[in-house]
Amino acid sequence: MSDTVESVIVAIDGPSGTGKSSTSKAVAAALGLSYLDTGAQYRAITWWMISNGVDVHDPAAIATAAAKPAIVSGTDPANPTITVDGVDATGPIRTHEVTSKVSAVSAVPEVRARITELQRSIASAAVTGIVVEGRDIGTTVLPDADLKIFLTASSEARAARRSGELKGTDVAATREALIKRDAADSSRKTSPLAKADDAVEVDTTELTLQQVIECVVTLVEERRSATDTTGERAAQ
Repeated sequence: MSDTVESVIVAIDGPSGTGKSSTSKAVAAALGLSYLDTGAQYRAITWWMISNGVDVHDPAAIATAAAKPAIVSGTDPANPTITVDGVDATGPIRTHEVTSKVSAVSAVPEVRARITELQRSIASAAVTGIVVEGRDIGTTVLPDADLKIFLTASSEARAARRSGELKGTDVAATREALIKRDAADSSRKTSPLAKADDAVEVDTTELTLQQVIECVVTLVEERRSATDTTGERAAQ
């Protein structure tokens, strides 16, 4: 890519198991963009709540504690990091305990407001542009993103992928857990999982990861070219 191309903000949303993380990191790396895993931030604040004895079934307690942890996200797609109060939380946030409680914590409005503000500040600071993945990026966090993509896949395909990532897990149980998570994320009152009206939907069920990456890279490059052309016309 030319050094003169304008920065681009790409929002990639969708439920678990659609290939969001792998696709987003690869696209960011291929195009020289920063990368942000917003789900990791919600996992990080959930891990902090658990570690500090906050009752994750008590929305009021969660709301009171929401502003306390200092969460810092590294945006290098080759090595995305996340620290909480200076402690590397990359591994701890992926435990089953955190996974089972993150929906309840992330549904609390005060948590979403805190994390959304953090996400917007990171996106605005990305000089060359950024790929931001999550569940409400195109609808709530970055509604003015240059390109919005919504990844989907059948629940069977998603469960098979997730079970492959988590060696030894039962596909049927994983599918049930994913459907339960979808229902929680889609029905929450604050910033539910939803496809933005102007998002490009990409069904990954029958696609390989490489095919999905190539599809998204093409969409980003097309949008960048359109932006550059528009900018050139305006300057003339």
